Amino acid sequence: MLLFHSCSINNIKIDQELKTYFDRYQVTGTFALLDNAQAHFTIYDSSNYKKRVSPASTFKIVNALIGLETGRLFDEKMVIPWDGVTRRPEWDKDLTMQEAFRASAVPYFCELARRIGKDTMQFWIDTLQYGNKTITGPVDSFWLNNTLLISPDEQLGLVKRLYFEQLPFQKRTQQIVKKVMLQDDNSLYKLSYKTGWGTDPQGIQIGWITGWIEENRHPYFFVLLVRSSDPNYNMVQNRMALLKDLLLHYDFMKGKK
Repeated sequence: MLLFHSCSINNIKIDQELKTYFDRYQVTGTFALLDNAQAHFTIYDSSNYKKRVSPASTFKIVNALIGLETGRLFDEKMVIPWDGVTRRPEWDKDLTMQEAFRASAVPYFCELARRIGKDTMQFWIDTLQYGNKTITGPVDSFWLNNTLLISPDEQLGLVKRLYFEQLPFQKRTQQIVKKVMLQDDNSLYKLSYKTGWGTDPQGIQIGWITGWIEENRHPYFFVLLVRSSDPNYNMVQNRMALLKDLLLHYDFMKGKK
């Protein structure tokens, strides 16, 4: 029996048809979708749904929440200056928090973590019961080096609580993070998410996308975790293409919901 951290479930569907999409993109992994209003839960590959891996850049959701709550971030417009180290063109400049979040700029959030400090970071991670709650090592890299681990189930629970502003932060804090998570906003749907990309201790690439899609003001929460053993695999491009194929499979983004 599956025990779901993220929600109370009325109806669970194991959808093996989704294997076609994972095979198309030459990855393994898991996908889960929660229809919040009906408490209907759909999942592919439940065997990986409770297994913890590094959150990679999905941790920027929590990093931003803690930064705002503790005053290390004033708002989404706060700039942290570029440190002058050449990395990527989209990172190599002064960035606001909103710009850094959407560009998944690692240096911005590493500096934010240093400003928060390890003791404060640990306090909030413990308060959230975030994954395995382990942040040993440098305060600016524990979410990238397979120290901190979280499961897809826990990720889905986090974004659901964030959407309904049920996390142990001020309402303003949660509203700002929700604002910067909004990536697509049109007449048919709103799509909010955070991506993550890293490698596990065996060198396998992992890719995350977690968030929600709204149609007719009705939220559906999702989490996608994929793996590839190919070191040259284009995770950045393919994880998003896979997510959109999965959402289209369930008739999202078409104005039908």
